[in-house]
Amino acid sequence: MKSIAVIGAGYWGKNLVRNYFEEGALHSVCDARMEILSSLKKHYPDVVYTEQFDDVLADAAVKGVVIALPAECHYEFVAKALLADKDVFVEKPLALDLDHARKLTEMALERRRILMVGHLLRYHPAFLKLKELTDRGELGRLQYIYSTRLSLGKIRREENALWSFAPHDISMILALCNEMPHQVSAVGHNYLHKQLADVTTTHLSFPSGINGHIFVSWLHPFKEQKLVVIGESKMAVFEDTQPWDKKIALYSHTIKWQNGMPVPEKAEPCFVGVEAKEPLREECRHFLHCIEKRETPVTDGDEGYRVLAVLHQAQLALEQKPDNGKNPSSTQADQPYFVHESASIDTPCRIGPGTKIWHGAHVMKNAEIGERCNLGQNVCIGNDVKIGSNVKIQNNVSVYTGTEIEDDVFLGPSCVLTNITNPRSQIVRHSLYEKTLIKRGATIGANATIVCGVTIGCYAFIAAGAVVAKDVPDYALMVGMPARQQGWMSRHGIKLPAPDVEGIMVCPESGFRYREVSAGVLRCLDLDEEKSLPAEMAVGRLPYDHFKRGISNDLQFST
Repeated sequence: MKSIAVIGAGYWGKNLVRNYFEEGALHSVCDARMEILSSLKKHYPDVVYTEQFDDVLADAAVKGVVIALPAECHYEFVAKALLADKDVFVEKPLALDLDHARKLTEMALERRRILMVGHLLRYHPAFLKLKELTDRGELGRLQYIYSTRLSLGKIRREENALWSFAPHDISMILALCNEMPHQVSAVGHNYLHKQLADVTTTHLSFPSGINGHIFVSWLHPFKEQKLVVIGESKMAVFEDTQPWDKKIALYSHTIKWQNGMPVPEKAEPCFVGVEAKEPLREECRHFLHCIEKRETPVTDGDEGYRVLAVLHQAQLALEQKPDNGKNPSSTQADQPYFVHESASIDTPCRIGPGTKIWHGAHVMKNAEIGERCNLGQNVCIGNDVKIGSNVKIQNNVSVYTGTEIEDDVFLGPSCVLTNITNPRSQIVRHSLYEKTLIKRGATIGANATIVCGVTIGCYAFIAAGAVVAKDVPDYALMVGMPARQQGWMSRHGIKLPAPDVEGIMVCPESGFRYREVSAGVLRCLDLDEEKSLPAEMAVGRLPYDHFKRGISNDLQFST
């Protein structure tokens, strides 16, 4: 189905035009330069050509907009496309300003639109194979990653070499490390223009101990595109200029100690076969797949924001902007997360991009907090606590050492978590903390108490004021003191009705079907518990009073 419009058909845009045309998806091309449109018409017939972006937005046949314009245009054009209810692919970077990038991701979520950023190498078959090797531990514990992206040209005048070349490598390194760096430093040198660095080196330090180095230049005698990953067991090299059968090489080099001295023992490379596929074609197909299936892209708006946050820290370091003697990369304005001036953050700790920490909150040493979390007033996060992404913790909650909270959990105001069953002020039990696990999507109501040593199941719902002293099944609704199960809750937080003759319970808000697959074990039949909700179903559409009063649901969903 022809439903894609490419905006900007110049140096890189013409490649997008070719791919979407060959995929049978190209509906229209928009460019302000008539000579470019005239040239494209000779090669790509039966396509709509226009100089006006508004014409594209007004066309109901256009479902997805692909933006390949200069970076300074990205925010304006992406925002307009989202407001016109179009799914959007935009070349890197997502925007030039962190606030603009965050607004775009929030806008896409609110309007239930796909937002994908063009970090091309994340779709490269060789990189996907490299990530597969690292994820399954083939290289052992990662130690450091080194990337080079060098060539003679294309020399730009609208951005420096860091912003032109490094986003690809930052995106790959963040994907391999699965964390954000806590420190970024960079050095650049200007040879062709006083205001633009032609050569930059960037250093990333990660909380896990991994280090990353990125060397980019458009003033180099030969082309080199190489990513080196050093692990405790093996070393891997992804060299994109090599033929497909040699793009990934594994080295089983070892270091042995003799007479108190480290002695390297080298090994011959082992080449890993990779299927020859054009990365850009794979990227375009992924966007089309996400539009059709309403799935979140691998390089979604949040991933684009993370890359942009690292770029901003590196740019600050290049400019050597003062911060009262502090590391320039640690300035509040450049952090990928927000911390209120009255909050206290101990170091080291890990805080993901998009997270907000409000008045009087305290995050202690070695805590790990994921992306897009919200910590309300007077929240306290203990040492070594692990919190996933998109977790909402309301005012006056303390999360003590020994607690682990998975993604998408909601902790209501003043709920109580503990870590010792039999506490005594006179008895020190710091090494005996009991583990409490709150699994993905669970809700803990206001003033509820969770006695330590229990597991709260996925999407379980603990009512306000309840006292939980034993494990809670997935999707269970727990009420009272002590808490007892009073039915099942859907993933959308609606109490499920009685099962039909086939044992099916249908959520009145989403239309998702649920069934007890065995005694006391409920499962959703329409969506895997580990998968995110489709974008169009991630925003509530009816007040809870609608369901309390038993009003029939007239919303239509496809599952």
